[in-house]
Amino acid sequence: MIEIKEGFSKLEHRYLFQEIARKVADFQKESPGTDIIRMGIGDVTLPIVPAVIRAMHAAVEDMAAKESFHGYGPEQGYDWLREAIVRGDYAPRGIDVSADEIFISDGAKSDLGNILDLFSRNNSVGITNPVYPVYVDTNVIDGREIHFIDCGAANGFTGAIPDRPLDIIYLCYPNNPTGAVITREKLEKWVAYARDCGALILYDSAYETYIRDPEIPHSIYEIPGAKDCALEFRSFSKTAGFTGIRCGYTVIPGGLMGLNALWNRRQGCKFNGASYISQRGALAVYTPEGRAQIQENIDYYLGNAAILREGLERAGLEASGGENAPYVWARTPEGADDWAFFDLLLRKAGIVVTPGSGFGTAGRGFFRLTAFADRARTKEAMERLVALCAG
Repeated sequence: MIEIKEGFSKLEHRYLFQEIARKVADFQKESPGTDIIRMGIGDVTLPIVPAVIRAMHAAVEDMAAKESFHGYGPEQGYDWLREAIVRGDYAPRGIDVSADEIFISDGAKSDLGNILDLFSRNNSVGITNPVYPVYVDTNVIDGREIHFIDCGAANGFTGAIPDRPLDIIYLCYPNNPTGAVITREKLEKWVAYARDCGALILYDSAYETYIRDPEIPHSIYEIPGAKDCALEFRSFSKTAGFTGIRCGYTVIPGGLMGLNALWNRRQGCKFNGASYISQRGALAVYTPEGRAQIQENIDYYLGNAAILREGLERAGLEASGGENAPYVWARTPEGADDWAFFDLLLRKAGIVVTPGSGFGTAGRGFFRLTAFADRARTKEAMERLVALCAG
């Protein structure tokens, strides 16, 4: 008799954003024609910039001619993209990362789940709370012991260093969902902890291009010793609008526990590489024209985030984030249940947010807003919220 992996039975019935989609769909059936502003799922809305589009168009043309056709590419990613990442993301910050330590993928979400193929289920895992649900669900599926590290306003949503040794630690900064950033001093403490107890940090820096504070590190490898204890995951999704294109990368230092060779072997077994077209598009991100155009988009989203913060303040709600990240984290009014407040916003104001408890127990009584909506819709959403809270 076939047995299903036990961990699946321990998952929530629906993934967080599937549950939100179901609730919104049910409401639309009950109230057809209601104007809904979606500020829950963190999907970009601005189109991919012209420099990247031109590069992908040229890549499509490559596929139309025998002389330039590309079939299976290298599982690790094309060298020209790996080398561009070194030159564009790491060398300017004085970080010693080599091209063979970079693995191109179809996105950070996939890598953050798939990297667990390398590790025994006997490893203990530390996960910040609130948290991006993928970290939790993938470890629940595998049956690992999870220790939650509460991140609240008192510690700047960066959590206290554990008082016991753990094997694998997930950190995400700028943070999803809270929009918090981590100081260099605090990140140094995390690296020191990992080195002292032999832990491995899985560092998700998918939102590093949103950092505006020059004192905030963009990469964990800015911290001395981090290459001895950390992997770094990055994405082109929120940076360059690749949510529908799919491309990202993971940095695995060559001298770290033999993980580079193991991941290389794993990818050869289970992955055929990100598409040639998406990688050509990603390469254009590192051109002067591509960088300038993408920066305009990021500035636009951060402008939306400022509107969100200002609107929440007018509504009398406590908020954080949104200054170095595309997410704003807010406390519900008068301690209201976050799912109940989600329903109230949906039904009375036509606004979709993400309830904080969907990101973990420490998210209860909070909700997340994303800055990825249209500017006019962002302003309209805040006017509706202010009116609702005033009433």
